Amino acid sequence: MDTQAHPDLSLDQLVELERRRADAEEQAARAGSAPDDDLVLPWWQHPMNIVTIVVTTAILAAMVGWLIGDSSSEPEHNSVDTGFLQDMRLHHEQAVLMSLVYRNLDDTDPSLRTAARTILIGQSQEVGRMSQLLDVFGESTVNETGTAMAWMGMPIDAAAMPGMATDDELDRLGRLSETEADDLFVQLMTSHHQAGIAMADFAAINAANDKVRTFAAALSHAQQSDIVEMEQIIRP
Repeated sequence: MDTQAHPDLSLDQLVELERRRADAEEQAARAGSAPDDDLVLPWWQHPMNIVTIVVTTAILAAMVGWLIGDSSSEPEHNSVDTGFLQDMRLHHEQAVLMSLVYRNLDDTDPSLRTAARTILIGQSQEVGRMSQLLDVFGESTVNETGTAMAWMGMPIDAAAMPGMATDDELDRLGRLSETEADDLFVQLMTSHHQAGIAMADFAAINAANDKVRTFAAALSHAQQSDIVEMEQIIRP
């Protein structure tokens, strides 16, 4: 399939291509052969040009998994619940983008590619959960103030949240291959996760809603596990 000829693929097609490519890689690994090139995820744009697609895909990816009651009611919540969900949602969207960028590079570590796929899918699902919670609370899914982390007492420009990779870093990742790409991906994702863990740990203690506290604690644990897994792959 010539993906260059189809720059307007739908979101469902994008997700399906990613699923098919991952399945092909697993089958090829078992057969001891290279995956079919026809199933390569399309890469016709600069990494930052697919942000809109990634964000929308992430929101839609897992709305089915965690319905939390009637959206006409507004369960107990405070500024920590709202701020954490809005800011972590944006934080996760970059991790999804970073994973997509890495998985489209050449000759990268197969185990690390699997870890990146786990992050991509897991954090897409968590974005869906956060969006659903915000909807139930009657809150916007987007932090419209442009100021993040105020709920932690450390207001900062949303684009400069701790752990967020810069455009230059994402550009550089998109140009690398082999071990250089592996090393940079682990470096960027580890910093990203460490910042996310600090945010989640704060919310797990200070949020008013028990579902948010439980979600934040689980998120912190999952990201700690991701860091350990990546370190074991890159430095066995």
